[in-house]
Amino acid sequence: MISRNDPCWCGSQQKWKKCHYPALPPKSLALTYLKKYGIILKTEEQIQKIAKACSVTVKILNAICNTAKAGVTTEELDVLSRELHQKEGAIPAPLGYGNPPFPKTICTSLNEVICHGIPDQRPLQDGDILNIDVSCIVDGFYGDASRMVMIGNVSKEKRHVVDVSYECLQRAIQACIPGAPIWHIGQAIEDYATSQNCSVVNQFVGHGLGLEFHEPPEIPHHYNKSQIPLAPGMIFTIEPMINLGVRDAVIDPKDHWTARTKDGLPSAQWEHTILITETGHQVLTLGTNYEY
Repeated sequence: MISRNDPCWCGSQQKWKKCHYPALPPKSLALTYLKKYGIILKTEEQIQKIAKACSVTVKILNAICNTAKAGVTTEELDVLSRELHQKEGAIPAPLGYGNPPFPKTICTSLNEVICHGIPDQRPLQDGDILNIDVSCIVDGFYGDASRMVMIGNVSKEKRHVVDVSYECLQRAIQACIPGAPIWHIGQAIEDYATSQNCSVVNQFVGHGLGLEFHEPPEIPHHYNKSQIPLAPGMIFTIEPMINLGVRDAVIDPKDHWTARTKDGLPSAQWEHTILITETGHQVLTLGTNYEY
């Protein structure tokens, strides 16, 4: 984490507190971000409630990931999700969301599916890679996280895209410093992905989260010019979608949700919910029961 007396991240040779450290008091900063960007900087009370929703999200995600084995259908994973949400007193945010309404409680994106895969009767097979995306509402507050699961003997190519997507997320998180512009996140992701001969999907973005399922700001995972500075109290997802081939996504014309790679090559994604703090960041969706 950067401290106030460390050199500023921008290279000015000044101390961070004299350069890009947020200068406004919390109330003034919150009002400025709301008026200028539509971004709600969360209060301590809101942060605690969002953190609780994130904790429940991770607990459910862990259990589903540990159940995803060869022979299990993604529909069975959705049934488990419904049971776990009920047990935890949580509401699955995806169910009924959007237009057309999303029909399931989780997204299960297999192989060439980039995101928004709908659970069905297809059994998981040896060699599959699967993204499981869980979003929970707990006491009116939201948490969001996703992870990859590799089923059995996965090809070298599929393992590569899973590994690259994981590293992209880790590098993006390290770019989350108060005062840094949002574009630093996309740069960290695309710099690494392209160095590994992968591409970054630019049709979907991360998003603000907590009081609503999707809030400002958008968090692009690709090269962009967003100058909005990260500020304490901002909560958002980072969820880079990395493809082995071209970056383009094609939306299923029948269900209007499932996004697949244009060339049919594998895709992978990992997601965390991030809080910007006074001195750096906190990952609200860290868990201990599922190991990658």
